[in-house]
Amino acid sequence: MFKLPRLLPALLLALCLPAHANWHLDGESSRLSFITGKNGDTADVHRFLVLHGTVDRKGAAGLRIEMDSVSSGIPQRDERMREDLFDVERFAEAKVQAQLDLRPINDLANGAQVELRLPLTVTLHGQSHSYNALLLATRLDERRFQVVTLEPLVLRAADFGLLPGLQRLRKFAGLKSINPSVPVSAVLIFTAR
Repeated sequence: MFKLPRLLPALLLALCLPAHANWHLDGESSRLSFITGKNGDTADVHRFLVLHGTVDRKGAAGLRIEMDSVSSGIPQRDERMREDLFDVERFAEAKVQAQLDLRPINDLANGAQVELRLPLTVTLHGQSHSYNALLLATRLDERRFQVVTLEPLVLRAADFGLLPGLQRLRKFAGLKSINPSVPVSAVLIFTAR
């Protein structure tokens, strides 16, 4: 027979666990996409298929993007982006890092949301650049939360040393122009472990 005084602390600890747990990205349910523009009037949507991420107990958040997982729906274009733009042999991953205050997220009831204005750093192609992101965090249940970009981050090729690669892509594809600014959007699902 269980004694209530012994069982109660264990139950309270179990209820508090997600608030003190590490959070890990559910890569299957998450999405990171970007839009490219060419010739002034055409836009294409691309995404990265392999993402890894964590948020630790102190709110240090990190997202790693495997650059060779870029997917545009056109295999030849994907290969050109891997080789000529991203140079995945030398720069296999991009990273996003931020420091979160977890209290507003941990205090949310299931289904509730909170807007966050969050400084973050993007490292891509060996260069780092800081942004001020507007995000929406939603508590899905006791063990999961979702973070989405309310406004896309606009990355400029020049900030990451990508202009030469962009010119190689433009010439290879026979295009008049490729927009050097790219909006990036994310839907990220994290699970407590």
